[in-house]
Amino acid sequence: MFVQKVILLIVSSIIRVSSVKKPNVLMIVVDDLRPALGCYRYPNIITPNIDQLASQSILFQNAHVQQAVCGPSRTSFLTSRRPDTTRLYDFGSYWRTHAGNFTTLPQHFKENGYYTYSIGKVFHPGKCSNYSDDAPYSWSAAAYHPPTQKYKEAKVCPNEDGSLGMNLLCPVDVATQPEKSLPDIQSAEHAVDMLQKFEDSNSSQPFFLAVGFHKPHVPYKFPKEFLKLYPLSEISLAPNPAIPSGMPPVAYNPWGSLRRRDDIKALNLSFPYGPIPDIYQRRIRQHYYSAATYTDTMVGKVLDKLDRSGFADNTIIVMVADHGFSLGEHGDWCKFENFEVTTRVPLLIHVPSEGGEKASFPLQNPFHTDASPYVSGTESEALVELVDLFPTLSDLSGLPPLAQCPRDSSKVMLCTEGSSLVPLIKLEKKHRLSSNELKSIWKGAVFSQYPRPSDTPQADSDLPKLKDIRIMGYTMRTSEYRYTEWVTFNPTTFQGNFSEVHARELYDYNIDGMEDYNVADEARYAKLVDILRKRLIQGWRSALRR
Repeated sequence: MFVQKVILLIVSSIIRVSSVKKPNVLMIVVDDLRPALGCYRYPNIITPNIDQLASQSILFQNAHVQQAVCGPSRTSFLTSRRPDTTRLYDFGSYWRTHAGNFTTLPQHFKENGYYTYSIGKVFHPGKCSNYSDDAPYSWSAAAYHPPTQKYKEAKVCPNEDGSLGMNLLCPVDVATQPEKSLPDIQSAEHAVDMLQKFEDSNSSQPFFLAVGFHKPHVPYKFPKEFLKLYPLSEISLAPNPAIPSGMPPVAYNPWGSLRRRDDIKALNLSFPYGPIPDIYQRRIRQHYYSAATYTDTMVGKVLDKLDRSGFADNTIIVMVADHGFSLGEHGDWCKFENFEVTTRVPLLIHVPSEGGEKASFPLQNPFHTDASPYVSGTESEALVELVDLFPTLSDLSGLPPLAQCPRDSSKVMLCTEGSSLVPLIKLEKKHRLSSNELKSIWKGAVFSQYPRPSDTPQADSDLPKLKDIRIMGYTMRTSEYRYTEWVTFNPTTFQGNFSEVHARELYDYNIDGMEDYNVADEARYAKLVDILRKRLIQGWRSALRR
């Protein structure tokens, strides 16, 4: 790992930091978005606006979250602390009173002279952000939430018989919806308005603007015209729909958040494994893709305004998802697990050019066949984690750097359990680093985790409350393997007991890129399991290059 002095020396050469005005920051957070994007070479997906951003950014191919569910993931990357430090595994606690008075990413910018503002879903709403989006600490003004989000659970989805339901699949005529709008439309409009206000104010104060989009989170409610982009006849099933061979039952997520939807209830599926009929599997995938393209258009509206306002040339842009999502892989239809498809997310970072090149983000229309094709930008195969975002944005903006957290950081307000990506960005811009080069200079593994109430799937297996957590699945992803141990967990001390192992998983990417065969119990892998187990128990600190 590069020492802090090296980070400080190269920050000034990667971004033009004006002595008059620090760079602005635009942070876009998308809910439940797997790397189903053209820039990630996902087949037949239409995302021209995010692809355009990627062509002028560094794209991280192997970015991973610390827990594949909204609240814990967001609390983790916004504080740069891992779930066992924030002590949030569900939605039931606020870190400042439950774990420690940790400084957040926007708070750090606010305390260093930035105007900070939140639109949409940035912090997870409710108790885990103190019912206030962490006000007054993180934001210069009250956070904006689109008023139509209150209809998320309402019966507004049209059925074939003309009735309305609380469905998973919910393409709508926007004009018939409450307030004649949808949450992400309202969030995009508000972001455009805020950028106009920043422009009109002509202020020298830099801004940190965070915009959180709700889709493609369930339900798949979006303007119905986006379905036309994805004819059902062209939608394929997941390439690996079977439950992995040798997968322990504790690893399985029974997708409870889908089962309570009216249209899924009507399928009368067996618990916990289903399966969902093939035709409905295709429809789910079709609607997810449509929702993703709809979100891409909303992202495009914000980027287009940033471009037209004149801010693009002095704005750091990060686009990230809070976790991935399963669309039939491993028999799963949600998140709430430790597989690659749920821990891996898209991560793009745009840094203003030091050579004076102009950034350009004109709105791209997904319905036009002449929409700008994706042109590859800088890419990195490095293993990175979302806890790395906080120190990275701080370094890029020339703010005071973050020290690494001590093992007990409950009394330390400002520190990081991640690593600044700035040295990596600098080197990748010169030439794409090989796997051997990455092994010598960068962290050798990334870490995630997921809780369970029992060894077998239960109704609350997807999101158990803290008091009901009995097992924690700790997973380590290296360049060649994913190794997971499900161990006894104490919800009072917030500690896993690695002397009580309930199950193990090992997926060998050399022969099994889709994690379809758990080989942890095969004799030929016994020595490797011992090695990986020691690395998993040693944890993230031991994975850092020094």
